[in-house]
Amino acid sequence: MDVDIHQSWKPLLQEEFDKAYFKDLTVFVKNEYTHHQCFPPGKQIFASFDWCPFDKLKVVIIGQDPYHGFGQANGLCFSVNDGIALPPSLINIFKEIESDLGIPYPKSGNLERWAKQGVLLLNATLTVRAHQAGSHQNKGWETFTDAVIKTISHQKENVIFLLWGGFAKQKIKLIDTSKHSVLSTGHPSPLSANRGYWFGNKHFSKTNSRLEQVGLKAIDW
Repeated sequence: MDVDIHQSWKPLLQEEFDKAYFKDLTVFVKNEYTHHQCFPPGKQIFASFDWCPFDKLKVVIIGQDPYHGFGQANGLCFSVNDGIALPPSLINIFKEIESDLGIPYPKSGNLERWAKQGVLLLNATLTVRAHQAGSHQNKGWETFTDAVIKTISHQKENVIFLLWGGFAKQKIKLIDTSKHSVLSTGHPSPLSANRGYWFGNKHFSKTNSRLEQVGLKAIDW
């Protein structure tokens, strides 16, 4: 695994890349991609950073694992490539945007358009073996992505963190809530959403309102 990451992030994360755990993780990921079908494609492992340079970052959405079906994962949490059927969680995200903001339901599930506006779509684990959910968890990725969250918290101000579901909510301990905003709600998965833990959270209008309060441009969701 070559750490091909946007240069705005390199000086901030170089210390992590040099650590023993990351070297071990690199060996593991290279071996997995050599011997198994893995996602996302190797060049898109760090896509969330490439589409959202550090200086442009305004919002962080935290996912858990890349999609593990063919053609789905593109390195951005909850996002799928153009032309791919929308996964259930993404359908519920778009339904909430539609009801919250009154904007039409998007045709494409590719969220690069969000990332380019400063939304970091960060999975806690950046790779996965095909059809084996969670197969690359506890190999070092979570240590790395926790360090990313801490770095953002320390180095920036007025970032809005959207924590959806129990896993993401645990990340609040990495965030300085005295200088950043945190919005928490249930996970957009059908299991959670159908129990009333997702719909009506209005995170998208709330995010835009908070961005505008600190003089930043709202996100075109």
